[in-house]
Amino acid sequence: MKQTTTMKKRKRLYLAIILLGVYFNAAAQSGKTEILLLGSDHLNQVYDSGYPNTDVLTPSSQLAIREFTSLIEQYSPDMVMIEVVPEGQQEIDSLYSLYLKDELNLNELEGGRSEVYQLAFRIGKNLKLDRIVCVNSQGGTSQSILDNGENIELYKNETVELRKVVREKYDALQSGKLSFKDFLIFLNQPKAYNQIYHLRYITPARVTNGTFKNPDEMVDTAFVNPKYIGAELTSVFKNRDYKIYSNIVTTQLRQKPKRILLVIGVGHIGSLKNIFRDDPAFSIVDANEFLLKE
Repeated sequence: MKQTTTMKKRKRLYLAIILLGVYFNAAAQSGKTEILLLGSDHLNQVYDSGYPNTDVLTPSSQLAIREFTSLIEQYSPDMVMIEVVPEGQQEIDSLYSLYLKDELNLNELEGGRSEVYQLAFRIGKNLKLDRIVCVNSQGGTSQSILDNGENIELYKNETVELRKVVREKYDALQSGKLSFKDFLIFLNQPKAYNQIYHLRYITPARVTNGTFKNPDEMVDTAFVNPKYIGAELTSVFKNRDYKIYSNIVTTQLRQKPKRILLVIGVGHIGSLKNIFRDDPAFSIVDANEFLLKE
């Protein structure tokens, strides 16, 4: 059957609409800010004086850290952000200035093993960045304050399983069977950070009708509803993540970086990735594009 003139016009109109959609989508994509979320353990806390292999300051550990950061440097960010509150920016600026001039001795600096210095400062210097930007927010709490309520066994059992994984990796670090490079690569695998995400942001909602055990000042107990005790815990974590997100996006609006690297505790990675996926102004870069490139 021959197509009528009206049908042909409609098809041309539909095709034009599709092509315009493709064009504008491509244009929007090109205008996005890229962000790579790099998860780390808090390396100061990993260190155990009884186990020299847990010390990032030893020559062998420094080699492993350099190997790890060299992989991430291939991303070539034009801004590196860290898990320090903006109120600490002046101190970070001062320390980074000394670091750029090789006048900062991390072996003598309190907290010198931190991922802020070992990862972010190193990457920033190697890429000749002028500044490391603070985007953290106060908040969060201990996961251990949730210890009772209906379905609490689900939360406790999952906590035990995660601790087994963490203990296995720490044991491997302590014995020298696992390098810091491979440890950090492991933390940035979806299986690892999603397991943490599930425990902190998914499972707690199943726990109801309970009370927090020894909550700290970051938890406003006046507004906690015991019926939703698990969800209340998740909301504490998520509240902090959204504030970190706010610090990132407002910094981007002011300073216009196009390729951001965020170095942050691995516990935040799953949550922040979900937040940034919903922000059309940003495009998430998978760390594995560089970490598994070898």
